[in-house]
Amino acid sequence: MADDGEADTGKTIPLAEERLAIARRLIETGRVRVHLSTATEDALVRETLRGERMEVERVALGHEVASAPAVREEEDGAVLVVPVLEEILVVERRLVLKEELRIRRIATNETVEETIPLRRQVASVERLPGAASRSPDAQARPEDGTGDPA
Repeated sequence: MADDGEADTGKTIPLAEERLAIARRLIETGRVRVHLSTATEDALVRETLRGERMEVERVALGHEVASAPAVREEEDGAVLVVPVLEEILVVERRLVLKEELRIRRIATNETVEETIPLRRQVASVERLPGAASRSPDAQARPEDGTGDPA
């Protein structure tokens, strides 16, 4: 039997093995159409909304103050008072005697000597005798401007 064992060792027995391969494929089995519609429904909702609004009241005062007042709260913080200031220029007209001008009249006499040119015109008139009279009285005489012959 030992001989048989040696003979079996030389034979190969094939073994079978199964392997699984999975694949997917798309198979159309039918189609669908989807239609959506929206319905509106009214519902009553109650909710309390909190909000604030501001109201500004202008109060004209017209008082003179020495310094700017601070911002303050009144009525337990419900009212905030903000002072509005304005600087104004105060102009006063005062009559101030600044100076006086004193003007005196003083009479003076002063003797002044100065050489100045004086002009004088002297006219001399010469009469020529006419053709009819050639007398010695008809000679030309100078005149001194009075019209009288000299």
